[in-house]
Amino acid sequence: MNELGWDNMKYGINQDFTQEVAQYRDLAQQGDESAQFKLGECYNDGRGVEQDYAKAVYWFTKSAEQGNSGAQCNLGWCYEFGQGVTQDYAKAVYWYTKSAEQGYSYAQYNLGNCYYNGEGVKQDYAKAVHWWTKSAEQGYAIAQYNLGVFYEFGQGVTQDYAKAVEWYTKSAEQGYAIAQNNLGVCYDNGRGVKQDYAKAVYWYTKSAEQGYASAQGNLGWCFDNGEGVTQDYAKAVYWYSKSAEQGNSGAQYNLALCYKNGQGVTQDYAKAVYWYTKSAEQGDDGAQKSLGLCYYYGQGVTQDYAKAVYWTTKSAEQGNSGAQYNLGVSYKNGWGVKQDYAKAVYWWTKSAKQGYASAQFYLGSCYYFGKGVGQDYVKAVEWYTKSAEQENSDAQYNLGYCYKNGQGIKQDYAKAVYWYTKSAEQGYAIAQNALGYCYEFGQGVKQDYTKAVYWYTKSAEQGNSDAQYNLGYCYEKGQGVKQDYTKAVEWYTKSAEQGVKEAQCNLGVCYEKGQGIKQDYAKAVEWYTKSAEQGKAIAQYNLGYCYKNGRGVEQDYAKAVYWYTKSAEQGNAKAQFELAQCYFNGNGVDVDNAKATQYITMAAEQGYVHAQVMLGGRYRFGRGVEQDYDKAIYWLTKAAEAGSTTAQCELGLFYYFGTVVRQDYVKAVQWFTQAASGGDAQAQYELGACYYNGYGVDKDVDKAIELWKNSAELGNEEAEQALQNIDD
Repeated sequence: MNELGWDNMKYGINQDFTQEVAQYRDLAQQGDESAQFKLGECYNDGRGVEQDYAKAVYWFTKSAEQGNSGAQCNLGWCYEFGQGVTQDYAKAVYWYTKSAEQGYSYAQYNLGNCYYNGEGVKQDYAKAVHWWTKSAEQGYAIAQYNLGVFYEFGQGVTQDYAKAVEWYTKSAEQGYAIAQNNLGVCYDNGRGVKQDYAKAVYWYTKSAEQGYASAQGNLGWCFDNGEGVTQDYAKAVYWYSKSAEQGNSGAQYNLALCYKNGQGVTQDYAKAVYWYTKSAEQGDDGAQKSLGLCYYYGQGVTQDYAKAVYWTTKSAEQGNSGAQYNLGVSYKNGWGVKQDYAKAVYWWTKSAKQGYASAQFYLGSCYYFGKGVGQDYVKAVEWYTKSAEQENSDAQYNLGYCYKNGQGIKQDYAKAVYWYTKSAEQGYAIAQNALGYCYEFGQGVKQDYTKAVYWYTKSAEQGNSDAQYNLGYCYEKGQGVKQDYTKAVEWYTKSAEQGVKEAQCNLGVCYEKGQGIKQDYAKAVEWYTKSAEQGKAIAQYNLGYCYKNGRGVEQDYAKAVYWYTKSAEQGNAKAQFELAQCYFNGNGVDVDNAKATQYITMAAEQGYVHAQVMLGGRYRFGRGVEQDYDKAIYWLTKAAEAGSTTAQCELGLFYYFGTVVRQDYVKAVQWFTQAASGGDAQAQYELGACYYNGYGVDKDVDKAIELWKNSAELGNEEAEQALQNIDD
């Protein structure tokens, strides 16, 4: 509530009243109530006599007992403040009432104050209003102001903004500064009157020019924001300064902002801190928060996290949501206080419940990761949603991530795309990359490589390393953009230099193949190594291959085995196959058929055809393993069904000769046919022999010759000899 007006009822002018006092005394001693009243005033104010409060009371009493309303009012005042008599609120009320009932406006006002404060009488706002109204209707400005306050806030009377304005206006027009300020506030906010910034400025100015600090602060704000007046930062500073120097905390805070931002005054962080401090020491929560930030960042003051926490805590304890958020950050990071996630959660919860978006985001993250609170994806989604709806881009991305992965909420790719888009459109690089991924793979949205490239580009240009890798891949494969190996290398390089192992591996491939850049095996090894050391299985395999073949590095089977092993342990089938061969042949490691079989089996079980073919062959001939025809047929069949012409031809030979399985020319022809169709020269020769001899198929010499010619063109010597035998 605004401050109420007060009138101490002391009057007087500086002049010689000696003769008048003598006249008043003569008449007073004769019982003249008017002279007694005036003589009491002379003693009260020291006019024409030495000031003597006790004598003032004596003569006020004489006059009051004769019914003089002025004397009754003054006597009430003496009892109220204990001036010339022992303080006695009840007697003050008694005499104020006597005077007020005679219509004396000052007494009516003072009696209203007694009812308002419950001094000498039971507190009663309605009666306060009654007596202030009596006084106000006689034109007493302070009573008019007080009535305005009561109507504005509905104390002792039904709230009525229009009546508040009515009484403020009456008081303001008499020049009462506080009323002028409050009337300005009403125009400023359109409370009880049509909003009118110009009129607000008019009344603020009237009040400010009388030195009223609140009005000076308000007028400064109008100039600061250009409301009702042309924006003028210099004038804003002028009025803020006037108000601040009188101790107005709001003006001190605003003046500090002007110094901080260099608006209307030369930027000066030290002066900003000075005024923040003045305001903060008076308890202004905004100033306390800002002062805390100055100590955090060392702006205008030596950086001091402990002091930052001190002021931030002061503000937070008053309910300032921004300070509560900042205090949570301090506890999270251990700045100026011992790291404590539980306390961070406590303060972020306070802030989040007030709707502070950043706090809602961080609180959601605490629930998501179980930091300072039990992990709870549902609550994480709840807080991410609240923050996201306030356009917090971090929260929008995280909420999208929860929808994508079905964490804390039912999986919904479309909603993931919705929130990723919200965040991406605000320029959040991680969300832009995630959105690009959705378009690339058609998750929650129709697959669109062009849009994928668009969002990857947005993100990559902001330096997002994952997006740079993805964009490089699009250029390499020509997805959503014209294939361009040079640009692929450009983006892979940017990503690789930031440590993305996938980009480092792909960049190594580009250098190895000379794709988009001059072929350079040494550089290929360099990037494979960086990627491999981060655990990228393909890079480990590629690096092993380089050491095995001395490509870009001195040949070193031991190192080849080292990197093949790293890759193989992560399940890379090619590495498992190569490692098996190293153990079979004793390259870089002692011969170990058991380990060789272990690794080649691992590769074969993953569907690696070369491993299946080799494993089948080893089981057939018992090389490094116990001979086992059933296993040989099993693995060769797996390879054959996967399209290996070598395995298909080998199975054909099994059935043709009946060495491993029961002889079956028909099945032999079936497998030879599949292999021959795949361009296998040996299978073409064997199938030709079947046609020539009519084994498993009708005899057809022409077909046999055709197949042998095809085989011979591929360099098969047996086919060449068969053709020559026919010619002979």
